[in-house]
Amino acid sequence: MAGFEHEPLSDDYLSDHPHQGPDLPDGTDLVSELSKKGYNYLKEGVLEEAQQSFLQLLELDAKNNYALVGLGDVARKKGDFEAATGFYQECLRHFPTNNYALFGLADSYKAMGLFTRALAIWEEYLKQDSANITVLTRVADAYRKVRSFNLSKVTYLKVLEMEPNNAYALIGLGHLHYDFKDYREALRYWEQMYHLNEDHADIRVLTSLGNCHRKMKTYADGIPYFQKVLDKHPDNFYALFGLADCYRGLNLSEQSLEYWQKILSFDPNNKVILTRAGDSLRSLGRLDEAEGYYRKALNIEFDLYAVLGLALVHKLKGEYQEAINSLQGILKNDANNARIYQEMAECYVALKKKDEALAVLSLFQKRGMKNQSVNDMMAKLRALP
Repeated sequence: MAGFEHEPLSDDYLSDHPHQGPDLPDGTDLVSELSKKGYNYLKEGVLEEAQQSFLQLLELDAKNNYALVGLGDVARKKGDFEAATGFYQECLRHFPTNNYALFGLADSYKAMGLFTRALAIWEEYLKQDSANITVLTRVADAYRKVRSFNLSKVTYLKVLEMEPNNAYALIGLGHLHYDFKDYREALRYWEQMYHLNEDHADIRVLTSLGNCHRKMKTYADGIPYFQKVLDKHPDNFYALFGLADCYRGLNLSEQSLEYWQKILSFDPNNKVILTRAGDSLRSLGRLDEAEGYYRKALNIEFDLYAVLGLALVHKLKGEYQEAINSLQGILKNDANNARIYQEMAECYVALKKKDEALAVLSLFQKRGMKNQSVNDMMAKLRALP
């Protein structure tokens, strides 16, 4: 089933290491005044005024590096990354080693998802300032985005050598290991981040910790982290989802249902959550209610798990042929799912159709799939009179 893993952390929490503006020229001439005025406006977020100051500066000096970098920063803050790259590149054409232009250009490429280009620029920057933690963490982030695990890890660890509790490196290392399904190691870095400030832990760190436990199936250990989020933010989707899924993993359907329904109170047409709520109701034996949730999900859009849930409701009600019909329908979408064949076989057995049950299980084996439960079921059926 499609999952709602966790609140995006890397793109928000790691997004920005604000860099200081360049040292502005001394003096009281117009160039100096426009430079200072432009960067003051930029710092205050008054972008139109900053832009006008930098454009006036360019009229006085078409190659002015302060104006070109400033206009790039204005465009970047406006989200116009194409324009930003143009200004930074123009500055670098005249001043190839300008750190602020290199920084801005790399960040613009990153924002456009051009991580390979961003890496090339940041590596150029590091030739001049190899110990810049801000840039090193950005380089590590970019390596992670292009799935260069070793280069990303080495770079993050270099940051931690210089600054052992650097939040960006700890968060990044957590994401790096999580992305590569090394959940135990991800947990280690996120726990270090969490213990730095337990009383005011970022909710994205808390949901990330909870999700590591979900992935490792240590559901009981994940619950406190999601609960800490809900204590402060009762409607946080990711914490509600994580808590519901932990209770689901612990087979505590009543508690799980409570949190699925809380999500549905503000997102009533979420077909994934409707299906999960249906599953909880089915586990509780509330079959008519479960059927209603599955049908509502299917009215929104086809969902394989809603169809499967509906089939299992039919099966539990003793409506075996209806269950078989539904299960046959979803084989087209999930032909390698052993559970579907087993459920169909159980329905045929209930209808006293042993040969049909064996035929269904044989069909699974003919696909070249191996499953011990299917093999065991076939052996038991063959042993029946």
